Amino acid sequence: QLQLVESGGGLVQPGGSLRLSCAASGFTLNYYTIGWFRQAPGKEREGVSCISRSGGSTNYADSVKGRFTISRDNAKNTVYLEMNSLKPEDTAVYYCAARRAYFCSPYVPHYSYWGQGTQVTVSS
Repeated sequence: QLQLVESGGGLVQPGGSLRLSCAASGFTLNYYTIGWFRQAPGKEREGVSCISRSGGSTNYADSVKGRFTISRDNAKNTVYLEMNSLKPEDTAVYYCAARRAYFCSPYVPHYSYWGQGTQVTVSS
């Protein structure tokens, strides 16, 4: 069974850091582009970052550029999202998703497989 599991969320103060992980089971991530999305209460799910199959191409939403870094370790079947200089507006449930394609996409419908999400709360 294809499954994605996020971990690493939690409560952090403004300016702090978190590292999210997205681990795959039941399939090999090598053939998939991986996206990170987030959804705050009352808002639509939005694309945060994406990494291509090879890891050679990455995209970021303007709101997180320079603060977040996406990476992947295909040998561990895991993708990471390093989040620094966190702000209260980063508070949301963060999801990873897989798309069997070469290139990134910021659009929710383009992704076939989703994790259950991990809560990130930025508050003093």
